[in-house]
Amino acid sequence: MITRIRPTVPADLPDVMSIYAIAREQMSRTGNATQWAGSYPAASFIAEEIVAGHSFVCVNEKNELVGTFCLVHGEDPTYAQIYEGQWLNDKPYVTLHRIASAGKEKGLAKYCIDWCFTQHANIRVDTHRDNRVMQHILQSMGFNYCGIIYVSNGSERLAYQKVL
Repeated sequence: MITRIRPTVPADLPDVMSIYAIAREQMSRTGNATQWAGSYPAASFIAEEIVAGHSFVCVNEKNELVGTFCLVHGEDPTYAQIYEGQWLNDKPYVTLHRIASAGKEKGLAKYCIDWCFTQHANIRVDTHRDNRVMQHILQSMGFNYCGIIYVSNGSERLAYQKVL
């Protein structure tokens, strides 16, 4: 059972990278082989996220790291333009990125998202068109599909937002 979420510390990096590897395998098995292709996210990138205070880990009752995600306060440049739709509002928001599970605990994404709403009432998130699992989670948790955004490498993402 997940017992808490805490900021990621540099010593967590090997475990976090292992969680991302497990998540890549799971996404590939569920028809989403391209969203985190290769070794994305790179350890150097996650190390920067840790230093910036954006990276968090989920810990279970055995004190094992069982999940990770990034929560970024402030405007996301890739969200400035949205196509085939619009955001629910233009108020300050946080962006949820890269939820990944080690596969040891059920309900990890919901736990993470619920925790994020304790931090901010306006959350935006995007996901790959092939990531049906994340789309289902977002829709089941009341997120609204808002349109399409393009990430820094030019690839398309489906954009969602929820406001409490």
